[in-house]
Amino acid sequence: MQVEIITPDRKVFEGAATGVQVPGTGGSFEVLENHAPIISALEKGKVRVRTQNGSYQYFEIDGGVIEVLQNNVIVLAESAIAV
Repeated sequence: MQVEIITPDRKVFEGAATGVQVPGTGGSFEVLENHAPIISALEKGKVRVRTQNGSYQYFEIDGGVIEVLQNNVIVLAESAIAV
């Protein structure tokens, strides 16, 4: 699936992944390939992206929204930095 993490001023990450874990307002949850469509609010916390080679990339966000549709995941974050 394709993943993008975007802030108001730049694109922090773009690439293929097999999973994305995000800090939802009701608790952390993970999106895997072929996930059902969803839009959810996000809280401040860590986003974990599992790339196709099995490695992980982490990003600290200050809240935002995630949209999942047809194996495309977009995280619109208020701010994000790689950690």
